[in-house]
Amino acid sequence: MSARSEINAALARLNKIATSGCFLALHIRYAAPLMQIQSYPATWTDRYTENAYALRDPIIAWGFSTEGACRWSSLPVPDPFGILKDAADHGLAFGLVVSYGKINDRTICGFAHATREFTDDEIEKISVTVRRLHEITQPPESLTKAQKEALRCIAEGDRHAAAAAKLGITESAFKARLISARERLMARTTAEALQRAKEYRLL
Repeated sequence: MSARSEINAALARLNKIATSGCFLALHIRYAAPLMQIQSYPATWTDRYTENAYALRDPIIAWGFSTEGACRWSSLPVPDPFGILKDAADHGLAFGLVVSYGKINDRTICGFAHATREFTDDEIEKISVTVRRLHEITQPPESLTKAQKEALRCIAEGDRHAAAAAKLGITESAFKARLISARERLMARTTAEALQRAKEYRLL
């Protein structure tokens, strides 16, 4: 199974358990995640963004201070802005936070359920899945010379035929290099691969 297929399968499992959605911030570095996935209702996402809740969210604060899993109802972190109550008003009444990884490469994920607390068994399944997602989305340490050359050509605005001619290879060989770069960076498109390569400081 490819990394992309495994990610999609993991997300399907998580969304089946977290029936009110989830938010995954994978590999948080320099205060921003390298990969972000969310399935919370749009009304809550908009509300969260408009109020800049990320800066005051007790779920995120707990995730940076502790590794492990904790139900929202048991968070030992103050919530002076009433973010969790606001979440409940938007259908995210019960929740779970899972935090994993080194402090400078932390993954923090939130999961919600409308009608009940997550069971211990569900928490274990979610935790195992989060750890696996953290592992399979670990950014590569480097790209091959051929992959870098191909991505640089795209960054410079070259079309496939022109880029292939510039590198002295066939167009099909150039496309193969782009495919391998996308796979290595777990990107759906070449544009996404180029963006990630820049974010990971690989170009």
